[in-house]
Amino acid sequence: MNKAPLLSLFALAASLSLATAEEGFIELFNGKNLDGWSPSAEAPESFSVKDGILIVKGGRSHLFYTGEANGANFKDFELKVRAKTFAGANSGVYFHTKPQPKNWPETGYECQVNSTHKDPKKTGSLYGVKNIVVLKEGQEAPKGGDSEVRKKAPSTDGEWFDYHITVKGKHIVIKVNGEVTVDYTEPEGGPTSPGFSGRKIGEGTFGIQAHDPDSEVHYERFAVKPL
Repeated sequence: MNKAPLLSLFALAASLSLATAEEGFIELFNGKNLDGWSPSAEAPESFSVKDGILIVKGGRSHLFYTGEANGANFKDFELKVRAKTFAGANSGVYFHTKPQPKNWPETGYECQVNSTHKDPKKTGSLYGVKNIVVLKEGQEAPKGGDSEVRKKAPSTDGEWFDYHITVKGKHIVIKVNGEVTVDYTEPEGGPTSPGFSGRKIGEGTFGIQAHDPDSEVHYERFAVKPL
């Protein structure tokens, strides 16, 4: 038996593991269960784990990171998320937020996860502030915030995509599969969009949104690097 290919594979695996560690990213989702995460009281059953995947499916609810990493409090950071939408699904990733028992989070920003849901604000949007918009026939651009109209969302149903969110000071950069969709600097006093008084850069934890019973979104990586 030629052991050289096997040794090469072990060496490659070791180097990849080392490279990941050297990046300084902390995996917040362990791929086994929801340890370190706390669902809101509305519909905690909307979140489950199967075969290494965080499955988001069910009534409105939010899953907040409450684990030990960085005291579950992040200010400047890089966040790398890997997600997959299904037909007509809506979800979102929140940052600088805090746990609450019900309703939509009142603090922090939402990075939209939506390829084909009826909401025109799609994946890559800083929700309600800098929107990536896909309009159906007869549909108008949403009011509030800036909108970039596209023919297609940056993500595709049934395909994994990489979400890369960087916050440093008042500067927010969002990338989808390496493409910059948002490059935003928060103005003095925060966003001027109606209904977004709590959407201000500060510090806090992360949240994952279960939007509605007809939406299903999967997550397989949620890793942060404090800056």
